[in-house]
Amino acid sequence: MLRGVADALLERITTAPGEAGIFLDFDGVLAPIVARPEDAYPPADTRVELERLVARYALVGVISGRAGDDVRARVGVDGIVYVGSHGLELNPDAERWRARIRDFTSAVPWAPHHTELKGLTVAFHFRDAADEQAAVRELEEVAARATDEGLVARFGRKVLEVLPPIGSDKGTAVRHLLEGAGLHRALVAGDDTTDIDAFRAVDGMDHAVRVAVMSAESPELLREYADLVVESTDEFLDLLRRL
Repeated sequence: MLRGVADALLERITTAPGEAGIFLDFDGVLAPIVARPEDAYPPADTRVELERLVARYALVGVISGRAGDDVRARVGVDGIVYVGSHGLELNPDAERWRARIRDFTSAVPWAPHHTELKGLTVAFHFRDAADEQAAVRELEEVAARATDEGLVARFGRKVLEVLPPIGSDKGTAVRHLLEGAGLHRALVAGDDTTDIDAFRAVDGMDHAVRVAVMSAESPELLREYADLVVESTDEFLDLLRRL
């Protein structure tokens, strides 16, 4: 990332912070990816910057695949809008799918690995699988079963997620929050496939910045949608300091 180029792009929001919203993913953006999802937390320096941004910008949101209450507890910064389950928590129709997701989860034998039930979604992690290719083949069968039952299944960074088929995603969450606050400037940051929806949500905005936090596991398509690319959560923290 060239600092001069980055600063010029960031001026799209830094010149009018009272008119701008900042929308951030949690895992892989604010918190480094770790072997066990329950061990993920943002560094103390990142919390300091988030507190500063809350005081400076019109809106700061964390939109995560985790449950909103979970990510709120992990970030621990007041004044942020926390939206969980990839934006599903903003859709009133999502709640009626909670039992269906729970029942589907209980019927999937994924004991050798890590299953993370998030309320409105479930994640079947295979980061710790001894044979990753075998794990993916097994999860492809789980994905097919989810589709047969009317659910949505999609792969991300070492994970298969299953969620309700109601058309809500990180992009609808970003649009909802921008429109609700009457904002026309935005920075969006993400590291995985589901963040592309959030990037698309600000297409056409004159004052938007899309930041890809890339790793070896990130989809290359994310880079294509981004205005700025950083290569780690540490580099992203450096970017936050310039906002």
